[in-house]
Amino acid sequence: MSTTVSFPGLGIGEFSLDRVAFEIFGKPVYWYGVIIMLGIVAAFVHAIIRSKREGFTPDDVLDMGIFTVLFGVLGARLYYVLTTLDTHEYKTLIDVFAVWEGGLAIYGGIIAGCTALVLTAVYKKINPLKVMDAVGPGVMLAQAIGRWGNFMNGEAFGYEVAEGSALYPFRMGLISDYTHTGNVMHFYHPTFLYESVWNIVGFIIICFLYRKKKFNGQIALMYFAWYGFGRMFIEGLRTDSLYVGPFRISQVVGAVCFVAGVALIIVGTLLAKQGKLDKWLTVRWAEPVPAEGQILTEDAEAEAEEAAVSEPAEETPSMPNAEGDDAAEAEESPSDDTDIE
Repeated sequence: MSTTVSFPGLGIGEFSLDRVAFEIFGKPVYWYGVIIMLGIVAAFVHAIIRSKREGFTPDDVLDMGIFTVLFGVLGARLYYVLTTLDTHEYKTLIDVFAVWEGGLAIYGGIIAGCTALVLTAVYKKINPLKVMDAVGPGVMLAQAIGRWGNFMNGEAFGYEVAEGSALYPFRMGLISDYTHTGNVMHFYHPTFLYESVWNIVGFIIICFLYRKKKFNGQIALMYFAWYGFGRMFIEGLRTDSLYVGPFRISQVVGAVCFVAGVALIIVGTLLAKQGKLDKWLTVRWAEPVPAEGQILTEDAEAEAEEAAVSEPAEETPSMPNAEGDDAAEAEESPSDDTDIE
């Protein structure tokens, strides 16, 4: 199925999009899946780059990433299913897990992915706050890339753009089965584009501020706050939002992420200035401090810990010579002039 789109305000005329990227053994491989995979790879690469600064290895990133991606996809699907049960579109258990038919919610992926990331970090005895900092910006980059999968599907757009509005130059012309209007082109808010640009800007800002972080976990909180603030507004323009009662779920979650993220950043920064935060947050993650540019392996960490708690070896007394004996006796024997109390 093809979709005809245009961006006349940006000087881009009509062109067609095909959801299918290529075929393998007669089975279609969709652009959506290809683009999502590119986003995951980008997140992995970024986390590997950050891992050295945070004191863990690329192998650790791969180990944690396997569980994070797996549970992230399952969480995104489960979140979507639970918020669309009233549609009665799920007849069998296969329908529930049919991610290839579409239906993933990013917040479900973030919740499940973060849970898996923290648990695997704890299992590997790595400070989870450092891991979250290293992974957070890469996830934002992956989301920016992944939104173009929505573009290739001709989905995740917003309401029709009113002529003369501030966002009218960015309008997206669309002709597809989603509009049910035949060959008439209508113009909508390209909300996928808004979110992609918002995430790219956030990724650049957070990367710039990364070296200036005051405490472990700050970068992850900045990601949640930035993404939540943008999603809170962009979601209000979309036509395919998931609802609980009268509320758009993503707007509510976005608002909570923003408020909680900003509040925790302020509190964390104040406590860090007072020197209290590191003691509270790192007491369970007492780890050897590596030299600059050095990454301590698990064996090296164990050796360092043993050296720290081991008792010093007893000194072997040296054999004094004759002169030494005389000198020692002279030092030990008090002079006649010395008063002893």
